[in-house]
Amino acid sequence: MEHSYDFDLAVIGSGPGGQKAAIMAAKLGKRVCVIDGKQMVGGVCVNTGTIPSKTLREAVLYLTGMQQRDMYGASYRVKNEITISDLLSRLQHVIGREIEVIRNQLLRNHIELMAGSASFLDPHTLSIDGDDLSTMRTLTAAKIVVATGTTPARPKSIDFDGVRVLDSDQILTLERVPDSLVVVGAGVIGAEYASIFAALGTRVTLVEKRAQMLDFCDQEIVESLKFHLRDLSMSFRFGEEVASVESSGHGTVTTLASGKRIAAEVVMYSAGRQGNTDALDLGMAGLEADDRGRLVVDDTYATAVPHIYAVGDVIGFPALAATSMDQGRLAAAYAFGETVNELHHLQPIGIYSIPEISYCGRSEVELTKDAVPFEVGISRYRELARGQIIGDSYGMLKLIVHADTREILGVHVFGTNATELVHIGQAVMGCGGTVDYLVNTVFNYPTLSEAYKVAALDVANKLRAVARFTNQMTTNEPSLL
Repeated sequence: MEHSYDFDLAVIGSGPGGQKAAIMAAKLGKRVCVIDGKQMVGGVCVNTGTIPSKTLREAVLYLTGMQQRDMYGASYRVKNEITISDLLSRLQHVIGREIEVIRNQLLRNHIELMAGSASFLDPHTLSIDGDDLSTMRTLTAAKIVVATGTTPARPKSIDFDGVRVLDSDQILTLERVPDSLVVVGAGVIGAEYASIFAALGTRVTLVEKRAQMLDFCDQEIVESLKFHLRDLSMSFRFGEEVASVESSGHGTVTTLASGKRIAAEVVMYSAGRQGNTDALDLGMAGLEADDRGRLVVDDTYATAVPHIYAVGDVIGFPALAATSMDQGRLAAAYAFGETVNELHHLQPIGIYSIPEISYCGRSEVELTKDAVPFEVGISRYRELARGQIIGDSYGMLKLIVHADTREILGVHVFGTNATELVHIGQAVMGCGGTVDYLVNTVFNYPTLSEAYKVAALDVANKLRAVARFTNQMTTNEPSLL
């Protein structure tokens, strides 16, 4: 027996995952609606997350003259006194333009955008509470995609006052650039904001309960970042947990479990995120979130209820805008039987710290654990003409290559444009290319892309040396038996 639904697909959330799920379904000729708050078009990504933090970073890089200091001296600045208004003017411009782009994309694909918050009445029916609280409607959909994203996790032991003690969303509401800042949590968000404020001249202390920051990244790259951040007077407290935070009109004192106390104007908490699922009434749809508000999905992004899908941050790692976009596209394709391919192993990770980190593929630690023979090639920006021109003397690119097949297993980049450069390696890996492709390719000169050729030649020379010595040992050395 066939059912008649109001929509073929209803998407809850208009962030990167929700947008792409809706657009993919529309391209397949389906009737689609997207539900989100009127003031949250674009989701957390556009309003409080990815776009604001990256715009803030770009403004800081320009106004501080960070990238020119290698040439003009450590005291070089474009503007001596940088204010919050300097930073936020650029921020509001970019956010406004991005929201308009998203609205236009949805409208020209004939996707209905509904302002309000959604909750389940049954597995196929949603209740929509309007933003003005006076309107409410219900709708039915054959398929539903949950793309509600996350909000910063807030420990109950910490009193977030929105002035001195902030979460990572509230950090954009600061009235002035603080002289000192404690950042709790050295994950992606913590590392990004810590480095941004350190570049502004704020004395930053980064507190992390784990023994290392960004422990999913190549450790040589992370050490390079830490060295650079220490040069910006940042302090690190690894293996430390926060016991309490006291605040007043004058500042804050953060007490660690070890007894250490840190005084600072402001404390920013970025220790984890919580899925936005509490208001969805998941039980009415036969679903249940975990203790962090996340939904479990299978390889097609379907939940335990086959016609309900979930994508983006609400399903957990890697919780990046780029991966969320692809998850949304794929979920809609799977939902309506469209044939698609997914390159799980080649998703790049980008961290917009100052300087940037980006990687694709596997790390030395992972390959060593799996007993995979590999060789490493390194290129440093200071050896490149382009590196000298732009004043980046610290950047580096690392290629990890299979010692037998010469296949590229991983690319790890640190420095200017790392998040752009990584895609060259990703493309070569995706096409099954070997390090010989990079050795034989001609790159524009002078460019940072040349780092690939330098690193590839480094690998090729090491592999050639091993082969030569091995050959000499087998042909010339007398038997020891």
